[in-house]
Amino acid sequence: MLAVKPLSAFAVLDKIFAADAKAFSLAAQRTLLLSNADDAKITVISHGAVKISRVQQELLVGISPAPLILGLPCLQFPGVADYQLTALSPCDGYQLDVEKGAALIEQHQLWQAAFCWLSWQYRVVETRDIQLVGRSSYSQIRESLHSMQKWESSLRASVGVMSYIQQRTRISRSVIAEVLSALRQGNYIEMDKGKLVRIHRLPLEY
Repeated sequence: MLAVKPLSAFAVLDKIFAADAKAFSLAAQRTLLLSNADDAKITVISHGAVKISRVQQELLVGISPAPLILGLPCLQFPGVADYQLTALSPCDGYQLDVEKGAALIEQHQLWQAAFCWLSWQYRVVETRDIQLVGRSSYSQIRESLHSMQKWESSLRASVGVMSYIQQRTRISRSVIAEVLSALRQGNYIEMDKGKLVRIHRLPLEY
């Protein structure tokens, strides 16, 4: 079941966080290091779409349109410089120190909103694990295509299918290319210039 982003919780937190934050803008393909142990930040993306990657392994963690709040777990466990955010379209957002964020949450009693947002993030990560961990290469490719199908058409048009699946799963490009070619030939999917247009039906087995 797709976890619905808790926009009401975002709105409550955003209203309080924004007044004490440092705004930024990112052009498409520009990157931003999310946090480190000595300078942990809460990062809020208000407009645009981003991908989040694990830096050392060059592993794609996820792709999401705004709105987005990242860094709330650092309220309890300071992060390390291991994740970076890349803008897929022009993005606007802001950052504030974790200590300031924690003080604002306590002052305005926003723990319920913070819990709702973190619960959604947990469910997204849990769903990703269910789709990828211990699954065959074809199952991982199939689930990745289904994930892309849920995006807005404008986001799908900006992300290459091959790149997304390879970065997300670490399956070899040759295997991904072979599967995508077979799916296209069988009229299971439609692609245009490497981008996913639509899925008609995906077989359970390859």
